[in-house]
Amino acid sequence: MSQTTTTMSELVPDDVVEDILARLPVKSLTRFRCVSKSCNSIITDPIFITKHLKLNLDQSESSMSTNTHNGYLLYTTEDKDSSSSSKELCTIVCNNDRTLTQVSRFEIPSFFDKYMIVGFCNGLFCLASREKELCHIIYLWNPSIRMFKKLVATRFNRKHNERAAIGFAYDSLNNDFKILRIVCNAMFNESEAEAEIYTLSSDSWRKVVVSMESLRGYEPNIGTICDVWGPFKFYNGALHALAFTVGYSFILSFDISDESFHEIMMPRNHLDEVSINFTELAVYKGLPADFVFAPGHGNELGGRILCYIWVMEEYGVAKSWTRKFVIPMEWVWIGHFFGCTNNGELLIKNATGLVSIDPESQNKNILAIEDANWVAFSANSMESLVLLDGGSFITQNVYTNREGGREEEEKKNSNVCSMDDLGGASGSGGGLGSGSSGDGDSRATS
Repeated sequence: MSQTTTTMSELVPDDVVEDILARLPVKSLTRFRCVSKSCNSIITDPIFITKHLKLNLDQSESSMSTNTHNGYLLYTTEDKDSSSSSKELCTIVCNNDRTLTQVSRFEIPSFFDKYMIVGFCNGLFCLASREKELCHIIYLWNPSIRMFKKLVATRFNRKHNERAAIGFAYDSLNNDFKILRIVCNAMFNESEAEAEIYTLSSDSWRKVVVSMESLRGYEPNIGTICDVWGPFKFYNGALHALAFTVGYSFILSFDISDESFHEIMMPRNHLDEVSINFTELAVYKGLPADFVFAPGHGNELGGRILCYIWVMEEYGVAKSWTRKFVIPMEWVWIGHFFGCTNNGELLIKNATGLVSIDPESQNKNILAIEDANWVAFSANSMESLVLLDGGSFITQNVYTNREGGREEEEKKNSNVCSMDDLGGASGSGGGLGSGSSGDGDSRATS
């Protein structure tokens, strides 16, 4: 009697296999890539990556509705041990009983040392060079699969004193990740702001016009934008940042789907008689809000700072701005306010460390997180396979040899490289190889 060898594909239809795989976590899928060529082909296919992303988004939204936790904290930290320069990206869940539980921990590649995180969504992080370099070099990084993509933005032909602002978001209508970059002159001259947008689906940059005609014609006329305080914050399908003209400030919004700019007026007279230290946009209990930090006056404050919280109760309606709270607190430096949790608690780093402050009761809770450099809050947390079909693999040597790894990476001109290019495939966790394709940096065209 002859024996027949039956393959998995003969036992289970391909569409069923794909559906099963699409519901598995990223860690399992990266392991299954080495099971067979067919598995690897399925997992690295762009259609499968999109399907996996959408299923994860649905699951993430479902978990948010159950109110089993109070969101997630993401932060970067540096090892105190002087013999090690290891930096890590950590995610913890904020439990309803105010305890913290670590969800994930990823080592940060050495060549990211000089870059700042300007945004994250759906498992993908966006890092950019500093503002003084006009955020010219940008990386997309997926820590779950240890893949990255290097982008080179346009070098606009500009003079001195320019500033750049970056925004990063996922366009759910067009199933695409987008980066907005706007460069303007901070010296209040007549040069127009210039903007461009990168789309991951096209892997290219293109210019977008910062048209004053597209902004609603409130008085006074906003004129030429002189400065934008980035990074942009994503809310209600649009990126938002504080923008300034001569004698006037407003919120510049950018609809991520139709790619149009709009103006949102700030509350009238909200800075009168206030000598501000800094101001930040954030989301407070699901609504856009402006947090104004100003030095306190009077002996009773002892040199502390006041935080004025203005909330826009109806999106886009200037008359709906309401001053909710004025909170006295320890001195807060610019860059040390990290937004709010789901229940409206402010996340702040002060002399005590990382704390959360309830604006209603003004109670302070010290968070058990040490040496946090960058902190962000997210209502949900998810991993994805994005970049698996077109990124570069990060190998172990660029984690362990920070100086050498950074120099080696900075010499590279291509945003797509193999494991051998970076010196081997040692290490654990994440992807098993590069499923990349491409022809070099994603460079802008003028």
